[in-house]
Amino acid sequence: MLKKRGSKGQVGVEYMIVIGFVTLAIMSVLALAYFYSDEIKGNIKLNQVESFASQLIGKAESVFFAGEPSKNTVELYLPENVESLEIRNDGILITTNIGLEKSVRLFKSKVPLSGTITPTLGLKKISLEAREGDVLVTVI
Repeated sequence: MLKKRGSKGQVGVEYMIVIGFVTLAIMSVLALAYFYSDEIKGNIKLNQVESFASQLIGKAESVFFAGEPSKNTVELYLPENVESLEIRNDGILITTNIGLEKSVRLFKSKVPLSGTITPTLGLKKISLEAREGDVLVTVI
């Protein structure tokens, strides 16, 4: 019986090459997942900001069209990374900082708005009061 020299060494090298390729593939998939998870988190925050503004404007329009003594209280969630929130006569201007990007959006309102809301993270209890010419928006 003749034995081949070095056959055990060759199997070990081939095994290491296969393990290297598998590790490289797994690391690539994890890197892509990490990149896309940050993008998805940013989109979720932007959707939460949009939901906040559209619900607030919808309730303000309802109060305004109901007439002057009308009041309503609403609880809305404002996500993190909101840099500024400005209530303007024609709508709500929200600046959001997502990673390296800055998103500035104006959410239009059919009724005049006035008041202030702080851009801090969390659940906000907001009072909406119909006045003669606008809707007063205040945080309770």
